[in-house]
Amino acid sequence: MQRHETILNILAKEKHVEVLDLCEQLDVSAVTIRKDLKFLEEKGLLFRTHGGASLENPYINEKAVVEKEKISVEEKNGIAQAAAKRIKENDSIMIASGTTVQAFSKFIKPKNKLTVITSSLYAVLHLIHDKNIEILQLGGYIRHSSASVIGSYAAHILENVSCSKLFLGVDGIDLDYGLSTTNLEEAQLNQKMLASAQKTIVLADSSKFGKKSFAKICDLSAIHEIITDNNISASYKQKLEEKGVKVTIV
Repeated sequence: MQRHETILNILAKEKHVEVLDLCEQLDVSAVTIRKDLKFLEEKGLLFRTHGGASLENPYINEKAVVEKEKISVEEKNGIAQAAAKRIKENDSIMIASGTTVQAFSKFIKPKNKLTVITSSLYAVLHLIHDKNIEILQLGGYIRHSSASVIGSYAAHILENVSCSKLFLGVDGIDLDYGLSTTNLEEAQLNQKMLASAQKTIVLADSSKFGKKSFAKICDLSAIHEIITDNNISASYKQKLEEKGVKVTIV
């Protein structure tokens, strides 16, 4: 059917599509589009999501950090360099876990004093040789797959600190579900980080859009900016901006 081909062509370009957008583009009802998506999913050509469809499985399985850091390396480095420019003189920032924020830590070169609060062991290893950087390493249990700290000890420390910016890595960004990660304790620690920061900047390559994982971190309304690569679709960028999120493409 021609309509099915059109849907797949749109999906190949956008990576993720919404039912309402397809209704407008194809001039058919939502009921018809949902039947089309169900048929195409049964054929193994797409994955249905809440309110739309994705070319890739929207539900994320946990991967080890050594595996994830080999994915989208060029995109992550570009995002990391752009994020480093957000740091101000004598700033105080927080760095969460994840391979993109780990890459970010490599590009932090302050001319004056910088205070860094982090749960990431790799971030500390990248920053420890710079005498201009004062590091507060959060303590607690180590999550092996992400080489980062989780648990109540780390959360307790965050109750007594504040910073200007949180640089947050995520496993999924969904227009309805919000930000998510594969580990519940990590999500809970991320929530504490959000509460301790004046501004939250998400560092995420475009593969994270239209995906969700087990543990929700927050709604999109809780963040201020997403820095991503130029493979994000124009429609997804527009929808994020309509929800009040600044999207910076590198």
